[in-house]
Amino acid sequence: MAQSGGRYDRTLQLLDRSRAHAPAIPTKTGLMVGLGEARDELIATLRDLRAVGCEILTIGQYLRPAPEHAPMVRYYHPDEFRDLKTAALDLGFVHVESGPLVRSSYHAHETADAYQAATGS
Repeated sequence: MAQSGGRYDRTLQLLDRSRAHAPAIPTKTGLMVGLGEARDELIATLRDLRAVGCEILTIGQYLRPAPEHAPMVRYYHPDEFRDLKTAALDLGFVHVESGPLVRSSYHAHETADAYQAATGS
């Protein structure tokens, strides 16, 4: 489930190294859903992200930007985004933004404030 051109294991290593290098700075990543992934794959990805200490997560809907891009396989219902948020929080993420229009920088300032409030840092 890595980004196009990305490698999943390298992404996890980068997040892990980032956290190890600067443990006071929270690590954050984002997922796009709707490309044919199964729920158990998403949950496994959330577990992998937590295992490397990732604390902040965004989950958004993939929307095909142009015909030459990969087609959207499925549109997630808002209830599914709420379920994924709950699952991520249950796994220990400190802050999660999850919804069809959520993108990586979605409410970045509010996310930073929420993280600070939740952790006291």
